[in-house]
Amino acid sequence: MILTVAWLAQRGTRLRGWALALYIIQLIFTPIIMLLSGAILLYQGWRLDPILQFEQFLLLILILYLSIKDIVINAVYRDR
Repeated sequence: MILTVAWLAQRGTRLRGWALALYIIQLIFTPIIMLLSGAILLYQGWRLDPILQFEQFLLLILILYLSIKDIVINAVYRDR
């Protein structure tokens, strides 16, 4: 998280508007989802419970968000 903050501070001068907001949302929610997923796996083990399905859903949402964000940001920078 510290490296992400340092990277964002360095790159934040080039980002404007909603692109900066996307990176800030990523900075907030990515560690929360990763820690929650790790805690669920540590507590539940590898049993097939609904909580593990919820964890997989959170990871899927995180992966989709990061993929879409990178595609959109790259498209915006390509148009400049």
